[in-house]
Amino acid sequence: MKKQIDNTKLAYIDIKDIIDNKKSINLSKKTVNLISKSRAFLDSKISNNDQIIYGVNTGFGSLRNKIISKNELVLLQNNLIVSHACGTGKYVPKSIVKLMILLKIKSLSMGYSAVSLEVVELLTQMFNKNILPVIYTQGSLGASGDLAPLAHLSLPLIEMGEVYESESAENFNKISSVNSFKKHGLSALKLRPKDGLALLNGTQFMSAYGIWSLINCDRILILSDLIASISLDAFNCRIDPFDISVSEARPHKGHLNTIKNINKFLEKSEIVQISSKDIQDPYSFRCIPQVHGASKDAFNHVKDVVHTEINSVTDNPLVFSNEDKVISAGNFHGQSLALAFDYLSMAISEIGSISERRIFKLISGERDLPAFLIDNAGLNSGFMITQYTAASIVNQNKQLSFPNSVDSIVSSNGQEDHVSMGANSATKLYEIIENTKTILAIELLVACQGLEIRIQNKGIKTSPFNMKLLESFRKEIPFVKQDCVMKELISNSEKFLNKFDIDFSYFL
Repeated sequence: MKKQIDNTKLAYIDIKDIIDNKKSINLSKKTVNLISKSRAFLDSKISNNDQIIYGVNTGFGSLRNKIISKNELVLLQNNLIVSHACGTGKYVPKSIVKLMILLKIKSLSMGYSAVSLEVVELLTQMFNKNILPVIYTQGSLGASGDLAPLAHLSLPLIEMGEVYESESAENFNKISSVNSFKKHGLSALKLRPKDGLALLNGTQFMSAYGIWSLINCDRILILSDLIASISLDAFNCRIDPFDISVSEARPHKGHLNTIKNINKFLEKSEIVQISSKDIQDPYSFRCIPQVHGASKDAFNHVKDVVHTEINSVTDNPLVFSNEDKVISAGNFHGQSLALAFDYLSMAISEIGSISERRIFKLISGERDLPAFLIDNAGLNSGFMITQYTAASIVNQNKQLSFPNSVDSIVSSNGQEDHVSMGANSATKLYEIIENTKTILAIELLVACQGLEIRIQNKGIKTSPFNMKLLESFRKEIPFVKQDCVMKELISNSEKFLNKFDIDFSYFL
């Protein structure tokens, strides 16, 4: 199966489909024509007059006024890539590297970058053959483009750097780009003026993390409702706060969506039909619609920002062949993404925070549940330390949620004097999402234990949906009768959630 890259706008769902179904991509004829037209226009500008064009026949950044001779223009582009490949830190996950290539192809294909067609075609072959450059998480300021990460992305095109390569998308080896290209019958490129700059200018590092985050947050936000519904029955909570009238009186979309989801998950539950003796439940249960809903609204805002970004041109300078213009501007600046990612970081961190509070209440020995959800508490510690682990992760998420976008450090000798720091917003969002998955896995583990105890002791059942989930969960994670290594149970709960099959579109 192939997906054509053309003027059609991509959404994160489209990209998920390409990745999940291992689709190859190719350039439409219209796209090829756009790229070629833009390239030809720039070539004519270079050859027909002595016009000074930033990054084409000048230096970069604070060296913008250094004019480069015509016989050094190719070397200029190579030097740009080599000098900017100074990333450090952890390896960027291979799944995100692949997204970076796809998004770079999409941006270059829109006909405003004046990049050589051969560059986009080689990137397309790398995507299709799973030849993924080794890239590092540190180095981008989220302005001037994601310079360092995109330099590492570009190294293989000039026969430098390392790549992950494989016959399939699951198994990778790290080898030199030279050997990988030789194996696949590919040849490195001789870059033409503007090619290197077009590769390095752009927000594809940030945007790739953004797409990954949307795909994973989408799932997290539905699972958080599902797991919360199990906790609600386990803690014998009232269903009143999930009456649709509550949302109609305060009609935030995420609030309404959460109430609908909880009611679907708890439909025909015998437990909720028996009113709790408590007039009100703690906020972590009673205010699930308000908290989860606000995070969903934040997600939807960020989704709009990311969709706009990935269907935009974030290069510099921009080439408008129809208007006979080459404009040096600032579309590479990542402020829109930086603010959005900081917002989503806080929103997802809150999902983990309220989840940990429910864990705390479930093991507290209240509402006919044994202390720490275990028999013979004292001899057994039960689920006591699972809450410690969740609290530790929540604390880390709170620290990570400090907004990177409010900080700016001057670079390039003062020329680039306000940067977005969106790359750090993106990578910390990744960590918060991974952390939140673990917190939710702990809540699921604890909630299933509590729910099963209530079912056993009271002789009543939860909803058919959650009973089915509980039965599936117990096939992989046993009921805890005495102390055991909880790490194994948490890990297995995470694995269960990762592969849990549900029609998520039904709950959006």
